[in-house]
Amino acid sequence: MVGYDPEAKCVSVVEAAAAGSASGFVTRVLVSPLDVIKIRFQLQIEQLSSRSPGAKYHGILQAVQRIFREEGLRAFWKGHVPAQLLSVGYGAVQFMAFESLTKLVHNVTSYNARDSFVHFVCGGLAACTATVAVQPVDTLRTRFAAQGEPKIYCNLRHAVVTMYQTEGPRTFYRGLTPTIIAIFPYAGLQFSSYNILQQFSEWVIPAEGEKGGNVKNLVCGSCAGIISKTLTYPFDLFKKRLQVGGFEHARAAFGQVRMYRGLLDCMRQILREEGPGGFFKGLSPSLLKAALSTGLIFFWYELFCSLLCTLKSTDSTTRKEG
Repeated sequence: MVGYDPEAKCVSVVEAAAAGSASGFVTRVLVSPLDVIKIRFQLQIEQLSSRSPGAKYHGILQAVQRIFREEGLRAFWKGHVPAQLLSVGYGAVQFMAFESLTKLVHNVTSYNARDSFVHFVCGGLAACTATVAVQPVDTLRTRFAAQGEPKIYCNLRHAVVTMYQTEGPRTFYRGLTPTIIAIFPYAGLQFSSYNILQQFSEWVIPAEGEKGGNVKNLVCGSCAGIISKTLTYPFDLFKKRLQVGGFEHARAAFGQVRMYRGLLDCMRQILREEGPGGFFKGLSPSLLKAALSTGLIFFWYELFCSLLCTLKSTDSTTRKEG
């Protein structure tokens, strides 16, 4: 169902956008706590270890307990409004672009739209398009998830106005360079890995009913998320570090802060002060999130597409009978 299939002309581009938005919305609600923990880990300068002096966080369970104790349950959904705007907008643009691009490949080239390489390229291009469209919202989401108590931004409107007045419009696109560099292979690997795993699963275990198919979609999506996130993770960390530039005063309660002049300076400072392991801070919660979010994204997307197809089929049958 993911990607253009000439033999199953069921979901239109608009319907793909709707299914992508819905899948992004549901998934975001479920994985937001892991996202908050991952961002806190990524932004911590100190080593993620209980033996590191001044380290606020040093493990997933410890971080959960500390955030809950200091900031309450709602802290795990900090920045949830911009995060939902991000997920809904990103899901709509990404899947709409992906379906359009795979259809274009099928119509104007000799390549098979179901080929894994086509899914890699189209998935990467679709993600780049979606990233540019929602990058300002992503920056807002990171700022909200990163701030401690007392809060610097009271609400979304206050954050937008304050950032624009104090840092200028370019601040909403902080971290765009590493994001674009990372998102193409990341999303490309997601879509191509999902496609390969789907084909492999159909060869090993033939689909047996809709329920089995849904579970297969979830498992294949989770595995694709782990593969793609592991290979491209450092650039996600660079993006987060750059997005909180100019926001250092709100990070004081979390430990040391750093200022970076750009992507290369960020990479050099992290390597010099935190070592190669610094590039993979927050990988554990990130992999958990990637497995859950990617699996759920594909699971919900396939499910919503199937529901749309069923509704269209039922409506068509009703009209014929009428």
